[in-house]
Amino acid sequence: MSTDKLAASDNTSSAPKPRAKPLRTLLDTSGLIAIFLVLFVALALFVPDFLTGRNIVGLLLSVTLIGTIATTMMMVLALGEVDLSVASIVAFTGVVAAVVTSATGSVFVGVLGGVAAGGAVGAFNGFVVAKFGINSLIATLAAMEFVRGLAYITSGGDAVMVTVPSFFSLGSASFLGLTLPVWTMIVCFVIFGIVLNMTAFGRNTLATGGNAEAASLAGVNVRRLKIAVFALQGVVAGVAGVLLASRMGLGDPNTSMGLELAVISACVLGGVSLSGGVASITGVLVGVLIMGCVQNAMGLLNVPTFYQYLVRGAILLLAVMFDRWKQTRRAKG
Repeated sequence: MSTDKLAASDNTSSAPKPRAKPLRTLLDTSGLIAIFLVLFVALALFVPDFLTGRNIVGLLLSVTLIGTIATTMMMVLALGEVDLSVASIVAFTGVVAAVVTSATGSVFVGVLGGVAAGGAVGAFNGFVVAKFGINSLIATLAAMEFVRGLAYITSGGDAVMVTVPSFFSLGSASFLGLTLPVWTMIVCFVIFGIVLNMTAFGRNTLATGGNAEAASLAGVNVRRLKIAVFALQGVVAGVAGVLLASRMGLGDPNTSMGLELAVISACVLGGVSLSGGVASITGVLVGVLIMGCVQNAMGLLNVPTFYQYLVRGAILLLAVMFDRWKQTRRAKG
């Protein structure tokens, strides 16, 4: 009897502990939102033309590529993995879409071909990581090289002009003052926010990132999950690549160099842990907006390009240091 009472007492005393993690995540996100608001107000006050309607719309358009891909990079990082091939996938799928559209005369077939190419590369990455147990950093680093090579081979080493005029409307079509790439980013944030927070798929992704062995013992098919997450990453990168090709009017194998680092920076800045198991769609959105605001302000102030590289590198370093600090705090907690 006393043993039962002791067990009940232990259970009662430990009951509030599981709430600490969501509360800590909420506080981290709230702090990030506060930082963004302070930054936004400061830029509005001290950077000429920052708060104009035209600049705000341009700001949103400038972050569409990073923001769209960040929604699925969040899932990959939450899984405890990383994908360095997204920039090459964007270039490759844009080239494929341009080539197929020009060859068939059909925008639908061209878009489908580009997105399918991205999904195939993503699924292949996931298969290599899940099936052979290769570190995702190395596997996707290799994919980054050979997919970029495929982009050059497919395009013949040069940009591919699109000969179907209706292809250009994908990047310029607008609704309520916002273009299709902006709406695509918004839809991706909504969809993957729901997936992460309200579905078994999202919970399994976080659980696997936190402890893959425990997730497997609990019945999660970790191998299939990894393939699915990487495939989603490829599909979304493919969508972003097609829209970018439409905005540029061509498929360029040289485009999006270094994009993967910007996407990872936005995710880590938004509170996604590099060690897996922790992610917040709100945090990622704020991280994307912070990076976009800083980049936009540097452009308005005519900051030389080489100084912009320094700032972006500093943001990445600070984001990683912040992630490390949070991991240490969680361990102590």
